[in-house]
Amino acid sequence: MRRLDRWEELMFLLPKAPDWRIDWERLRAVGFDGFFKQMAEVEQNPSWHGEGDVWSHTQMVCQKLVKMSAYQKLPPLQRQEVFLAALLHDIGKMVCTRLEEGQWISPSHTTVGARMAREYLRVEFGLGGTLETLRIRETICNLIRYHSVPTHILDQTEPERRLMKIASNGELTPDFTIELLCILEEADVRGRIYKGMEESIETVLLCAQLAEEIGCYKGAFSFPSSYAAHAYLSGRNIVPGQALYDDTWGEVILLSGLPGTGKDTWLREYNIHLPVISLDEIRKEMGVLPTEHQGVVVAKARETAKEYLRKKQPFVWNATNITASLREKQVRLFHEYHASVRIVYLETGWEEELRRNKERKEAVPEQVIGKMQKSLTLPERFEAENIQWECV
Repeated sequence: MRRLDRWEELMFLLPKAPDWRIDWERLRAVGFDGFFKQMAEVEQNPSWHGEGDVWSHTQMVCQKLVKMSAYQKLPPLQRQEVFLAALLHDIGKMVCTRLEEGQWISPSHTTVGARMAREYLRVEFGLGGTLETLRIRETICNLIRYHSVPTHILDQTEPERRLMKIASNGELTPDFTIELLCILEEADVRGRIYKGMEESIETVLLCAQLAEEIGCYKGAFSFPSSYAAHAYLSGRNIVPGQALYDDTWGEVILLSGLPGTGKDTWLREYNIHLPVISLDEIRKEMGVLPTEHQGVVVAKARETAKEYLRKKQPFVWNATNITASLREKQVRLFHEYHASVRIVYLETGWEEELRRNKERKEAVPEQVIGKMQKSLTLPERFEAENIQWECV
């Protein structure tokens, strides 16, 4: 069965009116059996999860979710996205859970879970390669990544800025909102057994109220400009709606994407006639293999970038840049020289990507691409002045 055919079958299986029934056995059969079995083996802290293992909790969350009127009133596609996020919201616990001082803990399970869901939905269900399917996938992944925020919003140093940063991703995935996040987290709270349930639900409602008050509950906050948006979201001490003088002199383009996504082709097709700093080309010049230490390659690239930046010369930084930490290092450098930054993420379908890679003169081993896919995080809206997602 083709991947997208499996996706269509999955969509057909999701609960719907009038009975909102969840067919667990057919969900197992369509591709989730492995997850369900693994989740059943993962213990949780009984202080927060009296129901026991992650699979028991997940079933309870999904059952509570489909009975919520706020969920039932959502448009069909958003219902599907929220349900799948609920189904997968704790898969990160399968690899993050450990026993520490007699307590089960799962640090970073939301971040890891979002990456796991991204890989699974892309590779096994074909979600990607078109903006429509990419946005569906990333709505689900963002819900997983941030699902615990509403219950911890009062613990944040700057809760308003935190919510605006998260909500800004709605510019890239229009279905994703703080409203959906609060619906999911309310179900997450109700789908467990512990004493603090009512207090947690109240905190989720307070989070929703706060988001509504500051203008980011049903979508991204409307900033006066992309420059002002990045200034506030990156932490500058300004009022969210404040118009700022843009002191940047030009734009640097930072490409992001796995090998085989067509970064060079995209540059040609969009007729972008700018100097290009290509890490692949620098590796060839220096005789450094992709599997070897890349320190000298990156150092050479950054020195070249500084030469362009000092001249106020726009350019393209062409590399995979598949994690936020990698992108942040380069963006920080460009901003030090008062350049504006546009991050362009490129993606194609999984099978097409592997095919293109095989046709390259210097193909990257498929196991390496698979490993990179596991680490992939797409650029979020707050990472630079401008973010583009393109399917090529």
